[in-house]
Amino acid sequence: MEAADSGRYRPRKSRRRCICLSATAATVIGLLLLFLILGLTVFKPKDPIINVDSVALAGLDFSIDITNLRVHVNVTLNITVTVKNPNRVGFQHDTSTAFLRFRGHDVGQALVPSGKIGARHSSNMNITLTLFADRVASDPDFYNDAISGKLPFQTYIRLPGKARLIFNIHVVAYATCDLVIDVFTQAVASQTCHYKTKL
Repeated sequence: MEAADSGRYRPRKSRRRCICLSATAATVIGLLLLFLILGLTVFKPKDPIINVDSVALAGLDFSIDITNLRVHVNVTLNITVTVKNPNRVGFQHDTSTAFLRFRGHDVGQALVPSGKIGARHSSNMNITLTLFADRVASDPDFYNDAISGKLPFQTYIRLPGKARLIFNIHVVAYATCDLVIDVFTQAVASQTCHYKTKL
């Protein structure tokens, strides 16, 4: 009788085991589908938005040495940048560098410190870019522009970082501003900015 009873319980045990395994597998698949749907909808990574709010001329020292045929110039720009994180998770950006360019050549730079921007928050940054006069001294176009009174510069900011969802999403935000400085009025005469983000 005992042998018959034990043989009767085996199918029940194996059936229960199959039901438990099926329920566990269904739960795991359901959770994976839920995470996938949330990742593609609610938590879908969005590009951080980097905006240059203002470019102000903080200092301009300009003079022409006619006897030695030299132009002396020092330029300092104050740039205010806002980085907006539209994601539902924090955005961590690495230490980076902002550049001041003259006709495609780097003539100044400033450090952009690392930081974290909370979910759906914005962060303001103040960056000071100073012209390295020795880097433009050898450029013949610089003297022609300086004598005309209009100096074309470009500011370039690259901000790499990551947003943590189920896994890290690497993001790089760019901001480029083309501007013209009027050496006679000592002001920014014109400014056009462009923005781009890469996931």
